[in-house]
Amino acid sequence: GTQALARHKGKEERVVPRMATAYTKDVVPSLMKRFNYRSVMQVPRLEKIAINVGVGLATQDAKLVEVVARDLEAIVGQKVVVTKAKKSISNFKLREKMPIGCRVTLRRARMYEFLDRFISISVPRIRDFRGLSDKSFDGRGNYTVGLKEHTVFPEIDVDKVAKVFGMDITFVTTAKTDQEAYELLKALGMPFVKRQEVLERPAAQR
Repeated sequence: GTQALARHKGKEERVVPRMATAYTKDVVPSLMKRFNYRSVMQVPRLEKIAINVGVGLATQDAKLVEVVARDLEAIVGQKVVVTKAKKSISNFKLREKMPIGCRVTLRRARMYEFLDRFISISVPRIRDFRGLSDKSFDGRGNYTVGLKEHTVFPEIDVDKVAKVFGMDITFVTTAKTDQEAYELLKALGMPFVKRQEVLERPAAQR
């Protein structure tokens, strides 16, 4: 739509993403009630989304990293950083500073827009999808999803893809515990696998 066009031309559109509005209007009151927070400032929020793509042994083909970077930029709508090998590993024919992948960090409006597209369009296109794992939290309130195929994103034309690649998407939150991060992401619409009711007690009661 026009929003996407504005974004891809490098202009920051002023429209507040609907996910950001939903967070303020629905998620904050819901989490305040659930965890008995005394202040709005205590409510966890999504801080950034970090996406990392490694192209592995295909590094001998420098053009491949360029293709991956271009596709990732089409998905996120901003410049990505090419990651380089920190040291040489002869067994893998890897030389120091060789391009080995790409990464990008999304914040504010772009972060919410990506989250919206990820949940509403990309996730339903994952093959044999039965819900995202609720075990991939790191103990510090961050959650990582491993995607096998970047072709689930609507910005990618499957017929023109040179190579299908996977990526790790980390949702970085200000939550102090995994339980709070889980409830935050679930309230934002993250389609986790169904949990047993027993596990759904607030962290305070554990």
